[in-house]
Amino acid sequence: MGDEYIMGAKNRLREIRHEMMIDKQNEMADLLGINQSQYNRYERHKAEPTLDAALRMAKKLGKSVEDIFYLDDNPIG
Repeated sequence: MGDEYIMGAKNRLREIRHEMMIDKQNEMADLLGINQSQYNRYERHKAEPTLDAALRMAKKLGKSVEDIFYLDDNPIG
């Protein structure tokens, strides 16, 4: 059998929040115009935003989508 891969989008939201010196997730969520529980799921990689939401977040943060989101293609096992 060949190597199996899990691919999924990951993000740098936590890192970006800390770079911006924003301590609380609810403050970042307010900046992005989303609720805190949804932001928490994004930051913990429990959910992925829609393309529309990702583009809006990037615009509000003054970053490209690629600056925030990336593919995680680490092999299993």
